[in-house]
Amino acid sequence: MIRVLLADDQAMVREGLRVILEDQPGITVVAEAADGEEAVALARATRPDVCLVDVQMPGMDGIAVTRALAGPGVRDPLRVVVVTTFDDDEYVHGALRGGAAGFVLKDAGPLLLAEAVRAAHAGQALISPSLTPRLLRHLTSAPPETAGGAAGGAPDVSRLSARETEVARAVARGLTNQEVAAELFISLSTVKGHVAAVQAKLGLRNRVEVAVWAWEHGVAGAP
Repeated sequence: MIRVLLADDQAMVREGLRVILEDQPGITVVAEAADGEEAVALARATRPDVCLVDVQMPGMDGIAVTRALAGPGVRDPLRVVVVTTFDDDEYVHGALRGGAAGFVLKDAGPLLLAEAVRAAHAGQALISPSLTPRLLRHLTSAPPETAGGAAGGAPDVSRLSARETEVARAVARGLTNQEVAAELFISLSTVKGHVAAVQAKLGLRNRVEVAVWAWEHGVAGAP
């Protein structure tokens, strides 16, 4: 059973998310928070498998919550999925750099929300495909801040094989593993192996950081 914490300042939104998630097999909501400070306290106390966090909350916002629970300096990070709206580009950029395992739109629908939770629980990540190009292309104009190969200095693209670079580019475009496999005519297990190799070589923790790295260093190509 995947244990989820919900953090949103609107009670009706939390209730809606709870209904959506608990209607899916294998997911249960174990805690709810109405603001960022409560979210951090509850998350540290209950250690949920996934924290579903809104970016816009009074006091401590979702970016600060993400950094507190999943940031590079956190010794035992939790998995945080950020819930956003289409106009929250800058919030999402901050959340990605803060360690978020993914982000989805509030109106993404029950299946995508559940898929994002399952992906985070599995140590992967889900980025709403419709948002990926618009959101991540802006990272090319910002100084790299991500861990490992994305932190400071010139891009260390030479550490990746040609196929690994192709896979990183596809991840940055928001493709799922299945879509990458179909596009590159390789098996799903091979895609997973390449993604794992990219993360290991560049010191990145998940698919989101791979996407951020690719966009920051010009590997992703034109959106």
